[in-house]
Amino acid sequence: MKLNDKISWLMGRVQKSLFPHLDEYLDNPFTEQEKRLVAILEIVQVEKYISSPAVYQWRGRKPFDRQSLARAFVTKTLYRIPTTSDLIRALQATKNLRRICGFSATGNVPSESTFSRAFAEFAASELGKEAHNALVQEYLADELIGHISRDSTAIVGREKPAKKVKMPQKPRKRGRPAKSEKREPAPLKRLDRQVSLSAEKAILELPTLCDRGTKKNAKGYKTSWNGYKLHLDINDMGLPVSALVTSASLHDSQVAIPLIKQTSSKVTYLYDLMDAAYDAKRINETSRKFGHVPIIDKNARGKEVIPMAPHEAERYKIRSSAEWANGRLKEDFGANNVMVKGYCKVTQHLMFGVIVLFADQLIRQL
Repeated sequence: MKLNDKISWLMGRVQKSLFPHLDEYLDNPFTEQEKRLVAILEIVQVEKYISSPAVYQWRGRKPFDRQSLARAFVTKTLYRIPTTSDLIRALQATKNLRRICGFSATGNVPSESTFSRAFAEFAASELGKEAHNALVQEYLADELIGHISRDSTAIVGREKPAKKVKMPQKPRKRGRPAKSEKREPAPLKRLDRQVSLSAEKAILELPTLCDRGTKKNAKGYKTSWNGYKLHLDINDMGLPVSALVTSASLHDSQVAIPLIKQTSSKVTYLYDLMDAAYDAKRINETSRKFGHVPIIDKNARGKEVIPMAPHEAERYKIRSSAEWANGRLKEDFGANNVMVKGYCKVTQHLMFGVIVLFADQLIRQL
């Protein structure tokens, strides 16, 4: 089934079967925003990827349903609710919202500490990544994708940057070695190592601690922040195919090869679109090795730049979909409001935004 047919079938089922059923269950009629929430929850189905809890012991307090809590976090992302306490107040005040998430009464909405413990569990189990990979497999694995636009965006954290630890390096002798002398070969640079590594192993080598990052904005001015970077691969429809979170100081080029390998394992696509930060020989070679055509803006490096061919320049315009997706994540889906600390929790917060963006973009295709 083609992607448009899948979306049409799903939305038809939601409107013809699910909405009438919920209208009978709920006392108040749906608002348009609540209908949008129900459709996104039906697409994402985040509750499917929560592992079954251990056998409940009779001692101690019975744990709250983690499936309802996961749906509540998706609601928090879509409704742009800044804090968990605000989310709890919204659930207690709005009966429809409470019922959609799975809480039958006001007294069943758990406390802030329970939400916090559940979020920590979701982060540890990488719930957001699992739900996102399932969405890509369901809706894009059988599609031929024209372009993958690659870009990163700054994520401001609420924690102190980690202190940089300088590794001691042995000074290398200059000049030609003696006949009897054996010198250790110079260590490979990260891009050279990544060529022979799998995507998973290459990703494990990337730094993930909170630190200070600096990059040029659209006007050419340098901006700095404490926190992380979110790296995205976006298709022509604005759907995020791959997402990685790294330290803020990591250069964009260091993530390109792992993303090429990861995205290539998920979907079939033709062109890699990247800006001048990704202009490196190894990245170009890796893209071609996987059967793609790299279109990368040239980095001048103090020399005269040969402009792109007209047909490449026309295709390169499509790369704006990556910048547009980064903007939506920040403005609409919580990437500008990271309240949690630590790499795992920050990644989970951002992945809730990624899966909501994916579902919302699917609905927009209709």
